[in-house]
Amino acid sequence: MNPPDPRVRKIVTLFEGLAPADLPRLPEIYTPDARFKDPFNEVQGVAAITRIFEHMFNALESPRFVIRDVIVQGDQCFLSWDFVFRMKRFSGKEQVIRGATHLKLAADGRIADHRDYWDAAEELYERLPVVGALMRWLKRRVNA
Repeated sequence: MNPPDPRVRKIVTLFEGLAPADLPRLPEIYTPDARFKDPFNEVQGVAAITRIFEHMFNALESPRFVIRDVIVQGDQCFLSWDFVFRMKRFSGKEQVIRGATHLKLAADGRIADHRDYWDAAEELYERLPVVGALMRWLKRRVNA
């Protein structure tokens, strides 16, 4: 993905190629007091955001982001993405989580606010042994 907006191009390029060695580069795309929220985390500051990505690389095998769509309007950016990974503690089968990110950019083009949206129940819990069986059962009961 090569968005025409240079601010967003830098962000997308870093996310799509993100590796543990790139984590010290996060201040290039996040403001010092940036906020980050996803279904499991709500933190503020580059150091806290870096810890989330460190945990991702420690807990998962070969995690990577594939950006599908980019919409930019002023200081707002919306990305849709696939997050591809393997669970280290479970089967080595490749998993994909589909989600979206809303970014608010600071005047210098870095991310001031990062909010990820994805369905943890459908995209993650239903695929886990034991917990997945319970989640699928609950889903059937609610939809009956």
